Amino acid sequence: MAKKVLVVDGDENIVIALDFLLRRAGYEVAVARDGEEALSLTDSFAPDLILLETVLPKMDGFELCRRLRQDPRHAGRKILFLTARGREIDRAKGLALGADGYLTKPFSTRELLEHMERLLAPGAA
Repeated sequence: MAKKVLVVDGDENIVIALDFLLRRAGYEVAVARDGEEALSLTDSFAPDLILLETVLPKMDGFELCRRLRQDPRHAGRKILFLTARGREIDRAKGLALGADGYLTKPFSTRELLEHMERLLAPGAA
């Protein structure tokens, strides 16, 4: 069965590119364009991995990550920040909130897919 990935990003160009890339790599993909939609889709879509931008309408990615990590129903979900915010303080904040990884834009598609594979591998911490 294909792994499920929720792409959370407000940039339509990024969404289109990620949707194409991930479907081509064999993932089942859902898209949320703001934090509130992502919170709702996390319940209904039940993704294995969430690709999360920090800058979002309605609820930023940091707050979404915090809420997901506080909810026992989502404890096992992997969260990978994929964001334009590349400062070390942002990276440290994302990881401190419980994200499993932090990649900055622009990103290498190969690097993204490799990072995702590591996070989704059986027994990955």
